[in-house]
Amino acid sequence: MGRDSSHQFPPPPDKPWWRHLFWITPLGVAVGLGLAYWGPGAKPTPENPSLAKVNSVPKPKPNKFTNRPPVTVDTNVTRQATLRHGQGVTPTNGSPQWQVYSRSQPNLQPGGTTARRVKLPGTPNRNPLNPSPQPKLMPVRTDFDLQLALDRLGFSPGNIDGLSGPQTRTALRAFQSRLGLVATGQLDANTRQQLATHGAAWTTYAVTTNDVRSLRPLGRTWTEKAQQDFLAYESLLELIAERHHCSERLLQRENPRVNWTHLRPGSSVKVPAIAATPIQGRAAVVRIRLADRTLQVFDDANRMLLHFPCSIAARVDKRPMGELKVDSVAPGPNYTFDPAKFPNTPEAHAGGGRLIVNPGPNNPVGTVWLGLNRPGYGIHGTPNPSKVGRTESLGCFRLTNWNAERLLATVSVGTRVLVEP
Repeated sequence: MGRDSSHQFPPPPDKPWWRHLFWITPLGVAVGLGLAYWGPGAKPTPENPSLAKVNSVPKPKPNKFTNRPPVTVDTNVTRQATLRHGQGVTPTNGSPQWQVYSRSQPNLQPGGTTARRVKLPGTPNRNPLNPSPQPKLMPVRTDFDLQLALDRLGFSPGNIDGLSGPQTRTALRAFQSRLGLVATGQLDANTRQQLATHGAAWTTYAVTTNDVRSLRPLGRTWTEKAQQDFLAYESLLELIAERHHCSERLLQRENPRVNWTHLRPGSSVKVPAIAATPIQGRAAVVRIRLADRTLQVFDDANRMLLHFPCSIAARVDKRPMGELKVDSVAPGPNYTFDPAKFPNTPEAHAGGGRLIVNPGPNNPVGTVWLGLNRPGYGIHGTPNPSKVGRTESLGCFRLTNWNAERLLATVSVGTRVLVEP
């Protein structure tokens, strides 16, 4: 006779154990959703605005830059914060810091309890004591770079045209001599490094209303020129080229889409970024070398300050030699036309007298006149900068207008002028 199963201990289950999962699983999901909604990470909602955020303030972190106590962050402030560079805030390890400031609390001080030090991703590390970044050095790679660097440093190649010629090589030799290098006129590695100047090689010039209004046609005869009150630039191309020490052809080449005859105020033109280095010292002597057609300025320690190409007299007997002195200084001079010196002009044929031509960049002596202690002789500018050093004068020494103005800033009445073969 078999055993009665109703007396089995423990009695067999009515249903298998895994059948209980059907009612346990929904209960667990409901409990989890409730914790997520009302638990520590809950957020206030429009339906339940009184619900407070629990553990909303992060735990203080140790300050790895200093030994000061950790800073507590007020998220209500930093949520509205804007970033700017922390002026004068320097950690002990010398690394730069940035500061978060609140728009709603603009008087917060660096290091306060409601500010947080952060660094913007991709922000360059700037010196907190000098937050303005220094301009990058312009490397000298091309003939244009070389001419621009020499011009900036006061060793002028004449008209900047992007074509290295005799005047550029002469200026380079003068620069090498000034530094105590071997004056080869060749751009070796050491010279290239010394020529590096700050700032980009090119910039943009915006034409102004005054530029356009200042233009005037130039009289073709001496009589017509004498009737003009000012001998201004005739075109914007001429004006912009001279103001940036360059040739008109260079501007046309670098601005192929510019219609120079239809430029209007506000038009932009690509130009050389000239930036003359301040001259350190005053002229003690001006030395003119006739064979090289150069004018150089030296201080009282016999250091070369400036170097310019210049034009000299066509006739040898018209070239003054020896020691002279600056006898007069005249920025913006007029010019006295003497028909006897121009026998082939209509004025000479008509038997007229002398004429006074008013100032201006297209005046025959340019924008500067430095009279010498020999009557009728001087150092002056010219309305034809591209011809300086390549053509010859009646006896005076011609410079470009911008170089004559540089010279004017360093000399005074009584400055010695040595004219050497």
